[in-house]
Amino acid sequence: MQIIKLNATDSTNSFLKDLSVDSKLNDFTVVVAEKQTSGRGQMNTIWVSEPSKNLMFSVYAQFTNLNIQNQTFLNFAVAISMFELLDKLNVPKLAVKWPNDIMSEKKKICGILIENVLKGSNINASIIGIGLNVNQSSFPEFLPDASSLKMILGKEFDLDNVLNQFLEALKFNLNLLKKERFQELEEKYLNVLYKKNIPSMFKDTKNVLFMGKIIGVNTNNGKLQIELSDETIQEFALKEVSFA
Repeated sequence: MQIIKLNATDSTNSFLKDLSVDSKLNDFTVVVAEKQTSGRGQMNTIWVSEPSKNLMFSVYAQFTNLNIQNQTFLNFAVAISMFELLDKLNVPKLAVKWPNDIMSEKKKICGILIENVLKGSNINASIIGIGLNVNQSSFPEFLPDASSLKMILGKEFDLDNVLNQFLEALKFNLNLLKKERFQELEEKYLNVLYKKNIPSMFKDTKNVLFMGKIIGVNTNNGKLQIELSDETIQEFALKEVSFA
């Protein structure tokens, strides 16, 4: 494992992606930044983080035989790894909010952005971007649902120690993925999925409200499966549905 530490960069994912084009990277090369000027989240959202307080890093993971059809299990492996780390740190009321936000009760403490490098129908490598709120003690008003380990647990954490613990968990779960233990990864993910099997109010892209309950994830396309009140099952892609 090689860890590259930067004082600042626009985005650790972008830095690692550019680096992989210019040079041959070893599996599990990690880039950590104290400050990101253009941190990115899912679907071109931004990731806001106070410099030197949190963990902003990306991991370059190589694969030899991972078909693009199995990328949902890659997402499961990464989300589970973060969940397991935070559970070990005794963060209360943890859950994974589909597809891979990590929640403590209703507060978001971690975001994940996975970008794949394809070779034919296989994933040749993945750049796994992580933003974990660790020692930040407050967030801007436009982020009312954000929180951190310090705000939740009332103490500061050593960033390097937290990073190393996560990388250990990630190695373990990516190894399950490489061994094609897909069912094991799916079970672990569904066991911690936010609001699974709990009747909830949802809102679609047209702001139409409806009742339903999350029952799973379609592993072929990564879509969220919601059982409606008439017992039919509808699938939703990212940003097509939200909690009302």
